[in-house]
Amino acid sequence: MGLSTKVGVDLVRLDTPIRFEPPDQEKVKAMLARYPADQRESAIMPALWLAQERFGFISQDAVDLVARSLDVDSSVVAGVATFYTMYHLEPVGRHVIQVCCTLSCSIMGAEKLVKRLETKLGIHVGETTKDGRFTLKKVECLAACGYAPMLQVNEQKFLENLTEADVDKIVDSLP
Repeated sequence: MGLSTKVGVDLVRLDTPIRFEPPDQEKVKAMLARYPADQRESAIMPALWLAQERFGFISQDAVDLVARSLDVDSSVVAGVATFYTMYHLEPVGRHVIQVCCTLSCSIMGAEKLVKRLETKLGIHVGETTKDGRFTLKKVECLAACGYAPMLQVNEQKFLENLTEADVDKIVDSLP
């Protein structure tokens, strides 16, 4: 296990080295070109997104790769990766279901949705199903307070005004 900037969070180390292929190296160069030379840290978030897209999650090795690619300290990259819930710090399932549990969603029944998902998927929050299809996470505000409770699937699909029956339909519709 690698080091982390947050107490209690160890980033996974991989057994094989990772690297950005030439097309991704060009993307990183383009990211850096958007910012002044003395603000290289501004490219950390998009570079982490790229790393997560390529490698499936943000390992310590991915943090180190992003840091080298941007010529910034790896502790700064690790700080960003461990602060935001959108970065997966360990392998996840094909479908990542994130249930918003901030005040509006909680008041409107988010915990019931979480319990229903745990029962339906046979896992607890933070776990992945044995078949690798689903990972369940509780997250802070997904910026849809007026449509609570809500969840997000794979950082792409927002589903709002949900009931427990809706959750069953959502899970059943995912390949």
